[in-house]
Amino acid sequence: MKVDLHNHTPLCNHAEGSIHEYIEIAIQKHTEVFGFSDHAPMYFDAKYRMTFSDMQRYEKDVRSAKKKYADKITILLGYEVDYLQGHMDKRVLNADVDYLIGSVHFIDKWGFDNPEFIGRYEHADIDAIWQKYFQAIESMARSKLFDIVGHLDLIKVFKFMPTKEIKAIAKNALIAIKDADMVLEINAAGYRKPTGEAYPSKELLKEAYKLEIPITFGSDAHKPEQVGMFDKEVMQLAREVGYTQCAYFINRERKFLNF
Repeated sequence: MKVDLHNHTPLCNHAEGSIHEYIEIAIQKHTEVFGFSDHAPMYFDAKYRMTFSDMQRYEKDVRSAKKKYADKITILLGYEVDYLQGHMDKRVLNADVDYLIGSVHFIDKWGFDNPEFIGRYEHADIDAIWQKYFQAIESMARSKLFDIVGHLDLIKVFKFMPTKEIKAIAKNALIAIKDADMVLEINAAGYRKPTGEAYPSKELLKEAYKLEIPITFGSDAHKPEQVGMFDKEVMQLAREVGYTQCAYFINRERKFLNF
């Protein structure tokens, strides 16, 4: 990936490896722009994110790495922010960063992508879950708080698929993303999960392309060895759909690279 904007650090409590280890592998993979977007703090699900007191350390460490590696790679600073009504904090939303990724990991406070809570699917209406998920994505986009949409169809992670047409379920969310002028990430982590494909699917990526929604790339690495994993697959997916450029942000200002 020329651009890789979705990567984590141990501060989120479920990643490992040092910032420098992530960067060194990104350099080996010939990445030109590499971003850290660790899980932003909030007063919910604290086990899987940094604390508010960690923010200063996180930002300082990434900025220090940015200077250290300036002659080898462009390092960017961001946060992955959970869109969860009543739990988003201005300290994160107004942080002095290059970009914010908006993600949905919860449906009615259920962490649907967490293997710890996979049992909830057994007695659930899968179509209703998918509908609620994409309604949350739509609301997230309409908030216009974020630059990038994280893993658009994360709800497919465990392969509990709807009976309704996915394009129809996601339609309003994609329109909202277009209206908000957001960037859609192609997230490689899906290849490491039961779903076995990138987020989003080729089907949804085609719909995004029709709407002229720009893209970026993300490893969603939680270990250094996951940096750039499946990079060829995600770039090929983008090319097959018709994309030739990927976006990145500096001080919340969007820029593009050809790939």
